[in-house]
Amino acid sequence: MSDKDSKVKLFESQLIRNEWDAEAEKWWFSVVDVVAVLTDQPDYTRARKYWSVLKVRLKNEGSQLATNCSQLKLTAADGKKYLTDVADTEQILRLIQSIPSKRAEPFKLWLAEVGSQRLDQLQDPELSIEQAMLDYKRLGYTDNWINQRLKSIEIRKELTDEWKKHGLQEGAEFAFLTDVIYKTWAGKSAREYKQYKGLKKENLRDNMSNKELVINMLAELSTKEISEVVNPQSMDEHEDVAKRGGGVAKQARLKLEAETGKKVVSRQNANHLLPPAKGRKDD
Repeated sequence: MSDKDSKVKLFESQLIRNEWDAEAEKWWFSVVDVVAVLTDQPDYTRARKYWSVLKVRLKNEGSQLATNCSQLKLTAADGKKYLTDVADTEQILRLIQSIPSKRAEPFKLWLAEVGSQRLDQLQDPELSIEQAMLDYKRLGYTDNWINQRLKSIEIRKELTDEWKKHGLQEGAEFAFLTDVIYKTWAGKSAREYKQYKGLKKENLRDNMSNKELVINMLAELSTKEISEVVNPQSMDEHEDVAKRGGGVAKQARLKLEAETGKKVVSRQNANHLLPPAKGRKDD
């Protein structure tokens, strides 16, 4: 899940913090922000208390909404990021049913509009790319890094399209093969790589240096190209292709490290990549 700085949308001049999950292709919304809107309560302390009481009631009633509520780090009014309860569109619609509100119907229409805007972007990739560029620029990433990151998104999409063509399922199967690729070229699974960089729910690629992005792009591009030639039929065959694709990138990584004396896999994350941390070097 992408954990770029939280985006903000307005509903009748009230802020709704939200984030797009590129892998699941859905929005996550701050529950407290939604509660503040539905209860017509600008005081977020009261909105938080309302949600706290409601969450207990929903749990007692056996509601999956409270049980399955996720959390993301979103930026608060003080400019700091805190873990915040978030819900997807389906869960927000259930939440609306639990809160008597004259703003329920207008808010449902707003949710539909937000979803429609994203669907437009999914239908027209150029809109998504333009939005991504604006998002990354707003966060302070350099133009060079943004160009690499957008290219990495394109290459990743080509690889996942290849997997889908072979009937592989998003989720566990995609994650398994991605881990194989990372483990082969970087020596770490996605989880281990994120831990190495001090990450939790943040998007790993958003926290890669240019070198890491380029090598990972080579790994995913190679995996896709080899898959097109080999035409794997079983998961074991896909795993072998992923290892071969990752192996191409591993050789490039080792060669680059030998020539420069600098490691490619780095503890560097977005805190180092963004302007306030300029000047830090790869480990």
